[in-house]
Amino acid sequence: MTKGLTYGLLAYFLWGSFPVFIKMLGFATPWEIVVWRVVFGCLAGLVFITVGKSWKTFIAVTKDRRLMGWIALAAVLIMINWIVYVYGVASNHIVESSLGYFINPLVTIVLAIFFLGEKLRRMQWVAVGFGAVAVLILSFDYGRLPWIALTLAFSFGVYGLAKNKMSSGVSALHSYTLETLLLMPVALGMLVWVAVTGPVAFGSSVIGSAGLAFYGVMTAIPLILFGVAANHLPLSWVGFMQYLTPSIQFLLAIFVFGEVMPPSRWIGFGLVWLALVFLSVDMVSSRRKAFK
Repeated sequence: MTKGLTYGLLAYFLWGSFPVFIKMLGFATPWEIVVWRVVFGCLAGLVFITVGKSWKTFIAVTKDRRLMGWIALAAVLIMINWIVYVYGVASNHIVESSLGYFINPLVTIVLAIFFLGEKLRRMQWVAVGFGAVAVLILSFDYGRLPWIALTLAFSFGVYGLAKNKMSSGVSALHSYTLETLLLMPVALGMLVWVAVTGPVAFGSSVIGSAGLAFYGVMTAIPLILFGVAANHLPLSWVGFMQYLTPSIQFLLAIFVFGEVMPPSRWIGFGLVWLALVFLSVDMVSSRRKAFK
């Protein structure tokens, strides 16, 4: 339990600190940051597979067409998620980016209704209702739909659905490495586009290049830590811990990067947080009933 809690907290704190890394990489365009995130994240995954001596299992996964289909879908979704997230942070929309991960559990519930045929309990309906009202209020506040938050929430929500369909057929490390391998041609195409439209930041300085490579490696590390934590902690603990990442990002946006929070935006976020309280209470009560 202690090991799982330590690894889990470390994973979520690392994810929460990503805006700091992205801001430090402001000398590169969001597109190039994503390119090196894919490249060096993939290389890190391959190194971890080599160290763990799990190449045989890794190759076996590539021969399973069903699994590879879901992994390909996951690759597309995570690429969309990464591009929008890096753009959101780089363009000073960290608050809206954090909103995406706050409402992600609500989006996951909606996806479960349509794709998994699940039925919602009363408190889950209340939570989804509060979330919908919050999105409306924030749309008026921003003068547009909070598209960054919604894209992050839905892309990561469907990504989670794809992971669910993979079931236990592939480990988190192997899935992540295959996803980034599939994205490598896309990343290289993006790099060509970056080179054509402007200077490539990687290679311009040793420190800058090391920073871009480090961010790519850091993409893989929290995922592996989370995989270990999930094997040692109850699901309810993992469910509560997922709110750490957007909370850290939200606090960084307000107190470190000085993003503005008008009263109407506080109301919108307050409704989202209230929805998450209902969702958490429902999760705890349903687990208690299950064990009676």
